[in-house]
Amino acid sequence: MGRSAGLLAIAVGLTVSCGPQPAQPEAKAGGRSFTVAAAGDVLIHPELVEQAAKDAEKSGRGEAGLDFGPLLAGVKPVISKADLAICHMETPVGNPKGPFQGYPEFLVPPQILTSLKDVGYDTCSTASNHTFDHGLKAVRRTLDAMDKAGLGHSGSARTPKEAEQINIRDVNGVKVAHLSYSWESFLNPTPEKQSWAFKRSRTEDIKKDEKRARDKGAEVVLLSLHWGLEHYNEPSVPQLDMAQRITEETGVDLVIGHHAHVVQPIQKVNGTWVAYSLGNQVARHSSPTGLTEEGAIGWFEFRETADGWDVSARYRTTLVDIPPELEPGEKAPEGAVEDLRLVDVQQALENPQGLPADRTARYRLAEDRTRGFLYNRGAPGGDGLKRLSLEK
Repeated sequence: MGRSAGLLAIAVGLTVSCGPQPAQPEAKAGGRSFTVAAAGDVLIHPELVEQAAKDAEKSGRGEAGLDFGPLLAGVKPVISKADLAICHMETPVGNPKGPFQGYPEFLVPPQILTSLKDVGYDTCSTASNHTFDHGLKAVRRTLDAMDKAGLGHSGSARTPKEAEQINIRDVNGVKVAHLSYSWESFLNPTPEKQSWAFKRSRTEDIKKDEKRARDKGAEVVLLSLHWGLEHYNEPSVPQLDMAQRITEETGVDLVIGHHAHVVQPIQKVNGTWVAYSLGNQVARHSSPTGLTEEGAIGWFEFRETADGWDVSARYRTTLVDIPPELEPGEKAPEGAVEDLRLVDVQQALENPQGLPADRTARYRLAEDRTRGFLYNRGAPGGDGLKRLSLEK
């Protein structure tokens, strides 16, 4: 991966918050280690496209008049430090010059993929209820654009042959597989003759693909799931049931959840970390709720032991800053947010110089509320979930 020789190198730049530590399995002599960063939905609404056009005009960078770099720059210090960084690409992409569409049938600029790669993402899940918003042609265009940007992908496919492939990456000398599945949209279901192009979230299929990944040499298997109910901060009963089945019946090493657009708990289920929903990584819903702008980056440290892999979990709170909506001729309040920006909340709170009081309060609300949702199923106790801190 070229970014870290292992967890010891990461430890130079990373510390975790203080507190009682759960008992740790004994490390294997000469054992390997690596880190995984994962975040929530990348959902490019029209307002974000407008922001990218505004930023391109200022920066003179980007492609076809769009630059998503400034929007995402706030998370680069965290994402770029992971040995493996996984995003969730919610929607298909169109052509660089458009036309583009928002909800309910998304078609977004492919320029977002270049910016995701630039902040440090390595691979993305692509199975979602929007995968087939514009049919197989858009699925193929999306995966072609991801290949061009240098991003791996799992969850959808261009051909039946590609659908049989497993995304396995070498991460610090460890073969790590990434699988991705989703429930299917009722608005744009996959045609039966093209059912191979989309990975549906069926436990039996996950079990089969995990076995295939292991047979191909995968030592660690990561699973992305698009599941649950939108705008609920607690996992649904089907989510809880599926988490039980997956952690009982498979050897999957980590479950990464999306779709709710709000943060849900992270907890260990049968000894396996399950992040039910990491919220939105970046989005701008037509009716922001406050919760839809808050998200979490999950940070997972894998350490080889004599009995397998020990996995510890950390998190970092994010927030999409939204400028106030003004009437024509109305002037924004002093210190108001001017641009849509993805903010590393902890970094902002640790470096508050010049930060207005109302924004400081907003960031503290996001930090405290996200912590509450993440911990709501008991993770800070024996599970050991903690906040990730970066050394200055």
